[in-house]
Amino acid sequence: MKTYVFLANGFEETEYIATIDLLRRAEVDTTSVSITDQKEVTGAHNIVILADKLFSEIDFSDAEMLILPGGMPGTNNLNSFRPLLSLLKKHFSENKPIAAICAAPLIFGQLGFLENQKACCYPGFEQELKGAEVLFDKAVTSGNIITGRSAGGVFEFALQIITKLKGAEVSQKIAEQIIY
Repeated sequence: MKTYVFLANGFEETEYIATIDLLRRAEVDTTSVSITDQKEVTGAHNIVILADKLFSEIDFSDAEMLILPGGMPGTNNLNSFRPLLSLLKKHFSENKPIAAICAAPLIFGQLGFLENQKACCYPGFEQELKGAEVLFDKAVTSGNIITGRSAGGVFEFALQIITKLKGAEVSQKIAEQIIY
């Protein structure tokens, strides 16, 4: 089971760090991927993260789930990177799980993934969730799509990803470990 979390300059640091931390605690094989030509990626609050790999170094044939942290301008940078959009389309067409938090669910909306799905996002981006039933929960799982509202809901978001990949028992165990 392999997951990839994509980083672009301007990403929301808390959404990335908390998600990858909880996934690794749950023993989900998780790789951070820079869509830039450098492994060093600068977040929206000027925290520099060293990604595990560059996008160009991976073929993604083993991807179980693709995950997008939000933040601005990180979401716009992810959304303008055509190789990632192509990968998301392929993954979605194969009915594999995808996840995005904060502003990043707008990418799923623009790609048409949210038609007849439930989803949430950061306040002000709801109109971008084209075709979705917009909810205001911290995180929402609808079929193979998981969306999160904001950095404040990142634990719920990550735990729903763990539930999807490893089951409710493992997710509950991780929640207990972090006293959630």
